[in-house]
Amino acid sequence: MHRIVYLERESIIADVRRPGFPHEWAEYPKTAQAEVEERLAGATIAIVNKRLIDAALIARLPQLQMVAVSATGTNNVDLEACRARGIVVANVRGYAAHTVPEHVFALLLALSRNVFAYREALAAGRWQRSEQFCFFDYPIRDLHGATLGVIGGGSLGSGVIRLAEAFGMRVLRAEHKGAASVRAGYTPFADVLREADAISLHCPLNEETRNLIGEAELRAMKSSALLINTARGGLVDETVLPRALQEGWIAGAGFDVLSVEPPSAGNPLLAPALLASPNFLLTPHVAWASRPAMQSLAEQMISNIEAFVRGEPQNRVA
Repeated sequence: MHRIVYLERESIIADVRRPGFPHEWAEYPKTAQAEVEERLAGATIAIVNKRLIDAALIARLPQLQMVAVSATGTNNVDLEACRARGIVVANVRGYAAHTVPEHVFALLLALSRNVFAYREALAAGRWQRSEQFCFFDYPIRDLHGATLGVIGGGSLGSGVIRLAEAFGMRVLRAEHKGAASVRAGYTPFADVLREADAISLHCPLNEETRNLIGEAELRAMKSSALLINTARGGLVDETVLPRALQEGWIAGAGFDVLSVEPPSAGNPLLAPALLASPNFLLTPHVAWASRPAMQSLAEQMISNIEAFVRGEPQNRVA
């Protein structure tokens, strides 16, 4: 009989049904990293979200047969160690194909139309002192006719492109950074940086994409451009971005992710002055978290486990 251990049940708000085969089930609202090994002792199937499953831990869990990741990203799991042991790793895909693109455009619209700058000015009494029916203290830009660069693909990148086209935007799909050739339908990475009025990131985080956007890339962008990151915090050099915003290399940035979550003290993107600036918007990794999306995630996660037990693994990454 399979023993299933769910380490981080409170990482989603959803009705999680039990798999349709005989099993033992144990779940914990949350699990500290130091508690992972003890709680997974004897487990054949582990459900994890952000807890680290590394090679050393895998070696100490001889009964483990499957890691069901309740997310799309799998950078917290040592896939090579799982392959070496024959452990199946499956993730969930496509569940946020609507909610993340909507969040991207919430950030884009707020920044393009200076919503927060106008809100703060109104709260300070600026409208009440105006000599006419409105005031024009902050520039407002339309998305219609602007160029959006999309770096990364998958269902999220495709969803963003679909909405961008509905807004009447010109879309450039970026080729991989440093690629020797450019695929049909794609644009060289450097050209996307140079031409885009806004860039949206949808890449996985790995050694090739870590700090994908650093000082050179930020300086290459238009001074009027916006940078949106709802993917992974490590894609952008967090030590450089505040300077880029303060010195006007780019016009604004909207982020939903940080390199360490929950964030550690001293993260430069949490500086009070930056958080108070209307050209930087930060949300706490909630772009994916609409209730319908979380329910879809839960259903797909259990479906992945059932498929594995049937001998027909799906959404397999290792």
